[in-house]
Amino acid sequence: MRNIFFIGLVSFFTDISTEMVYPLIPLYLTGAFGATPALVGLIEGIAESLASLLKVYGGYIADRFQKKKALAFAGYATGIVYKLALLLAASWLGVLAARAIDRMGKGIRTAPRDVLVSESADKNTLGKAFGLHKSLDMAGAALGILFTHYLLKGSANYEYKKLFLLSVIPALLGLCMFFFIRENKPKIRAAEHKPNLSLSSIKNLNGQLKLYLLVVLLFTLGNSSNTFLLLKAKAVGFGDTSVIMLYFIYNAAAAALSLPLGRLSDRVGRKKLLVCGYMVFAAVYFGFAFAFNQSFMYILFIMYGAYTAMITGVERAFVAEIAPTELKGTMLGLQATIAGIALLPASVITGLLWNAFGAVAPFLYGATLSLAAALILALFMKNRSAIESA
Repeated sequence: MRNIFFIGLVSFFTDISTEMVYPLIPLYLTGAFGATPALVGLIEGIAESLASLLKVYGGYIADRFQKKKALAFAGYATGIVYKLALLLAASWLGVLAARAIDRMGKGIRTAPRDVLVSESADKNTLGKAFGLHKSLDMAGAALGILFTHYLLKGSANYEYKKLFLLSVIPALLGLCMFFFIRENKPKIRAAEHKPNLSLSSIKNLNGQLKLYLLVVLLFTLGNSSNTFLLLKAKAVGFGDTSVIMLYFIYNAAAAALSLPLGRLSDRVGRKKLLVCGYMVFAAVYFGFAFAFNQSFMYILFIMYGAYTAMITGVERAFVAEIAPTELKGTMLGLQATIAGIALLPASVITGLLWNAFGAVAPFLYGATLSLAAALILALFMKNRSAIESA
């Protein structure tokens, strides 16, 4: 677990940096540049989708050249460029460009990093490994949000750009953690060193993996950017600093639950956690649709953290354990790419539904698709023992 711990520390420091900035983006866009919810959704959707297109290729390059550590380092280094681009942004187009740079870096690093995690654990502890990584990742996010909250709380007219500059420091610390990470290269036959991204290779994948990739697509079409949760909190009456504390509560809940739920998935199987996670998400979105009470919003953000802990690390463990060895990075990247591609129409649809019908409609839409995803998994997804014996 030593390797996983340091990979987790990279994410820990990087997420301190990222979350010092991320909760401010919708507030910065609407306050400084007069952006509407639809425009916020468009910006987030474009940024995330552009990044996600790179995730499958990041995984493919990692499989092809076995340079996972170098690719991950390059991807994390773009986080510094992102903060500098935000400092120079003079319009919403500048913010869009900065967000695209940041998400492109995430696209490059995600699959190589996940392969590093999976290759540092055995198949019986994959859930624990990804749970530990996710726990450190979310703990960093929570700490970054806490920094932002107290810096903003201390000054009524705090300049956002000062926070953008301060956020560079933990990003640099994250890059330093790469000195302690060892790249464990799996034993792959010579013929397997050239992963194939052709349609025929996709057709030959494990049927359960293909099923889950389709479910990811369906679910993500209803899972828009988290910025809409923050905008909903503002609509209920939370101020800027209070919204940031809600986001802190979400990240803290996810950090606390990721490791124990990852371990649980090693014991009871990925299916149960994934089905429960989608059902919790549906309950949360139904709650957001009709939440007009500030106290209830705290409960919803805690539940949203529980959903994240149930899904994020567990789905990566599931993909890693059934993907072909020579295509592990490619498949982890493909899963992230599918989710990212779907995020653009999801965010645009959410913004349009919000503008046309108010905040209730987009959350009901997301909850319905999540329930459909849970139902498909419950009916058609096999347990690990059945997959291994197939």
